[in-house]
Amino acid sequence: MADVVERRIGGLIVRIDRLLCVGFGDCIEAAPEAFRLDGEGIAEFGDDPDAVERERLVRACESCPVDALSVVDPEGEPAE
Repeated sequence: MADVVERRIGGLIVRIDRLLCVGFGDCIEAAPEAFRLDGEGIAEFGDDPDAVERERLVRACESCPVDALSVVDPEGEPAE
């Protein structure tokens, strides 16, 4: 798997930096449909990230204490 995984979700671009992730799981608590931990304890996209409303998705990304998750709009600006 790539070191940085990117996916478009509801008009936003979400990136997971797998090298930065240490598996705290805060993102999973905030949006379990969008994220899960893989067998190595590193964040990956969950089964139904499109089911998560924008505000909760942004909050889940912001909750990462090591900034392994980022979310931007299509122009590359940080999503709010």
